[in-house]
Amino acid sequence: MLWQHICQFSQKLVRRRPLEPKEGSDIHLARCLSTLDLVAFGVGSTLGAGVYILAGEVAKDKAGPAIVLCFLVAAVTSVLSGLCYAEFGARVPCSGSAYLYSYVTVGQLCAFITGWTLILSYVIGSASVARAWSSSVDSLAGNRISQVLQGSVPLRVPHLASYLDFFSLGLVLLLTGLLVLGASESALVTKIFTGMNLLVLSFVILSGFIKGNLHHWQLTEQDYELAKSGSNDTSSLGPLGSGGFVPFGFDGILRGAATCFYAFVGFDCIATAGEEARNPQRSIPLGTVLSLFICFLAYFGVSAALTLMVPYYQIYSDSPLPEAFLYVGWAPARYVVAAGTLCALTSSLLGSMFPMPRVILAMAEDGLLFRGLARIHARTQTPIIATVVSGSLAAIMAFLFELNDLVDLMSIGTLLAYSLVAFSVLVLRYQPDQTLSKNEKTEVEITETKPELEAISLESVPEAGISKTLKSLCNPVNTVPTRQSGQIVYGCALLLAPLLTILSLILAQWPNRLVSGDPVSTTVTGLLLLLIVGITFIIWRQPQNPTPLRFKVPALPVLPLISIFVNIYLMMQMTSMTWVQFGIWMTIGFAIYFGYGIQHSLEKTSDQQPPASSSETLDKYTSKCELV
Repeated sequence: MLWQHICQFSQKLVRRRPLEPKEGSDIHLARCLSTLDLVAFGVGSTLGAGVYILAGEVAKDKAGPAIVLCFLVAAVTSVLSGLCYAEFGARVPCSGSAYLYSYVTVGQLCAFITGWTLILSYVIGSASVARAWSSSVDSLAGNRISQVLQGSVPLRVPHLASYLDFFSLGLVLLLTGLLVLGASESALVTKIFTGMNLLVLSFVILSGFIKGNLHHWQLTEQDYELAKSGSNDTSSLGPLGSGGFVPFGFDGILRGAATCFYAFVGFDCIATAGEEARNPQRSIPLGTVLSLFICFLAYFGVSAALTLMVPYYQIYSDSPLPEAFLYVGWAPARYVVAAGTLCALTSSLLGSMFPMPRVILAMAEDGLLFRGLARIHARTQTPIIATVVSGSLAAIMAFLFELNDLVDLMSIGTLLAYSLVAFSVLVLRYQPDQTLSKNEKTEVEITETKPELEAISLESVPEAGISKTLKSLCNPVNTVPTRQSGQIVYGCALLLAPLLTILSLILAQWPNRLVSGDPVSTTVTGLLLLLIVGITFIIWRQPQNPTPLRFKVPALPVLPLISIFVNIYLMMQMTSMTWVQFGIWMTIGFAIYFGYGIQHSLEKTSDQQPPASSSETLDKYTSKCELV
């Protein structure tokens, strides 16, 4: 009896949502967003204030002029996740992003964890950007705002800000009101500020190429000594390294690329607009790829301009671009950079706040969060309750907290989401259609029956049966996915997850042991690589679903697995304190899930079939989009 209850409880945790949209709601989100709107959201969310600061930090201490290569490596790595989002956006054009994708493939508990961590990422991201906006305005005002607030409303509580930030509170509440008005209004404001930001960045890039000096990519020790003798504050000079274009070697490029990777975080907000895009199966893949490409061009151009204008060891990390223009004698250009920073922060804040209520809406509609959060306003067709609640939470965080210590928590949620989306694409591509035509179904049944009959004849010889099973792993009989081949891929993907996690943990925490040739670490790493390659080969040999999509990730299963490995590797580099904070947040989430969500889930009676891709579902979505 106890075992039966345990099995029933376990089945609840892994029940999966079908691809079909939920029926029964009379009010839906408005399909009003074009591809340009989605690109604006993606670029605005990704290309924040970091473009004005990050290039200076990485160039000075980690990569030198080779920072352009760091952004190239980071962009290629980010594109792996972007391609997975693009395919799933074409396959499942609904609100919810990675939460929905993991619900369709992995199961309910994993989907809740994904959605809950995404909410954390968006809340902290919104609040931290609001604080940065406030700090930027305060800096332009000569720090007078912070001085007044510290004198009138100081906070002397540990782990809280030094003063109540009314400026960031008001900003977040103002943008919350804008989001309530409608998606098209929010998209218009985002396009304006993103366009202004791109104009400023174009000015910076052109100025750098005009005033730059190619010699700054070929600096020597003699140049460094001249800079040291001519500087009043030698402590502000960064290290020279070996000079030249790659002063800190290949290791410096990799360390810089790991930092630059986070500069591309944010494009996933496009996937949350699946129910508001006019043609999601086209717009989401195209918007995702275009936004990443635009962001790469901007980061590449700004970092190249900066290192051409100023020797990398003389870059001022806290304010690299204004100081660079001062260095080349264009001091008034600092005000243009300041305007661009505020535009970037505004579009980034909107990009962080826009997807947050969409994830909450998707979870509430599925019953995993309180149903009241799923209310959609009849006139504006926006998730009004979810928008107000999430905006208020972000406003309170910005009002009370210094968020520098919590920023790493954002990364955990984002990287986990990226990994699950890649996993979902890997699994779904090898699943059979739920609706096959009669002829196709009969053909598959016949081909499935043949090996079964052969296996029956070999039952008396166990060795031959085992050999036949192993042979089917590498040489499947069917050319289209079957239930058996889908289960093989699903099981192999589940095996790869812990193997990649262990490999990432070894490479992130004990790299010196591998470099020094420690026999235990080397042996374990070699065995892990052999297992990973072998399981990947088994997946590669299985037939893929031929259902046509507007976009498909190339080179399966290799690209999704590389994406998963990179994301897990970066997660393994987080500090123990970050994981403790993440554990506290997840404890709150589990209390909500096991106390409310598991009992109110709409998937109470779902069949536990392996995840399946359905061409019929895609046709439904396509016809709906054409009717709107």
